[in-house]
Amino acid sequence: MLKKSSLPGPKRHSDIIKTDVLIIGAGLVGATLATALGRAGLKVCVVDVVDPVSKLDADFDGRVSAIALASYRLLKELDLWRALESEAAPILDIRVSEHNSLQYLHYNHKETGDEAFGYMVENRNLRKALFKKLGNLKSVTLLAPFKIKSLQRNSHNVETTLEGGKKIKASLLVAADGRGSITRQQAGIKVTNWPYKQSGIVCTVSHEKSHDFIANEHFLPAGPFAILPLKGDRKNLGKKSSIVWTERSDLTPFIMALNDAEFKVELEKRFGDFLGAVSVVGPKWCYPLSMQFSHKIIEKRLAVIGDAAHAMHPIAGQGLNMGIRDVAALAEVIMDAHRLGIDIGDRTTLERYQRWRRFDNTLMLAMTDGLNRLFSNDIKPLRLARDTGMSLVNKLPPLKRFFMHHAMGLVGDLPRLMRNEPL
Repeated sequence: MLKKSSLPGPKRHSDIIKTDVLIIGAGLVGATLATALGRAGLKVCVVDVVDPVSKLDADFDGRVSAIALASYRLLKELDLWRALESEAAPILDIRVSEHNSLQYLHYNHKETGDEAFGYMVENRNLRKALFKKLGNLKSVTLLAPFKIKSLQRNSHNVETTLEGGKKIKASLLVAADGRGSITRQQAGIKVTNWPYKQSGIVCTVSHEKSHDFIANEHFLPAGPFAILPLKGDRKNLGKKSSIVWTERSDLTPFIMALNDAEFKVELEKRFGDFLGAVSVVGPKWCYPLSMQFSHKIIEKRLAVIGDAAHAMHPIAGQGLNMGIRDVAALAEVIMDAHRLGIDIGDRTTLERYQRWRRFDNTLMLAMTDGLNRLFSNDIKPLRLARDTGMSLVNKLPPLKRFFMHHAMGLVGDLPRLMRNEPL
């Protein structure tokens, strides 16, 4: 297993690191950008207040992500997928249904070709793959845990001083430090945030029957209840799923306080019996749901990516995918400028990234917000409209294929890494 000491780092006799790109945040999105740029030959330094390497051997914590087909292509192009494919569960079909309704929407991947809609991947496995790759890239330096003491962005570079005195000079700064991004705040970028009065309960379950790699999203009055396929071991292939259960925030403290038997009863009420008996595997988590977006995603020598730029409702499972799309677009913009001898931190270079990502991010934020508001209620006229809409989509193949391509992440102006092309 990768040890922190095996990661490339600055020479001990030097207190100044000169790099092309400084990334603040070593989460999944920041580490993916570092991998893309490092493989392309740029010097990259990643700084985080938490040491991610020390947590790579942690047991499965139940956290998984839906990786859309376009994101899968990026991971494959960056030579990360080989470390993930044995454990990744393909999403072959998607079934959307509503509480107490006979109408449903069914997406079959065969209707668009042979490729799956995407894959369910444990976050710990993706993290391991990323840091193993980063450990083999001599052009990437990881500094963690380190806190930033001062940061200045001027007309020609970015200068950062870490606690302890180490200094970093870079052409471009990237904020990948999450929803509460200190880097974004220090740049004076405003955000809009509003809560949904909903919370997400996340856990993993095992069940008697195979899910056949079908993702189920069941809309209930309190919010969507998603059953997402996991692979499981050879003996129980297809008999494990990840649950994303949206519930009213005023009820979730009581649900989380239930003992295991009581929690299982509440889970089964929403899960149903179509996969047989269900058992909760491992711990469960609960977190408040809200939408948040930055008013802009660039500033002087600064680009903002991932949750630092946008955070959305998990109703469509697109949060990490939108961060990966940010990575693909920003990496392409940076490398195109670098190959032309243009300053990668120049305002013109960064404006291309902002133009490219602004519409896509805004559209996804509006779509997830709209879907949540449309489905998270039991208002009779809206229920009728929902049933009519699902029936209509099922009966119109061109419209249905459009929505399927959207779920795959194949709609819009895709960066090269998402088109099976090198950076």
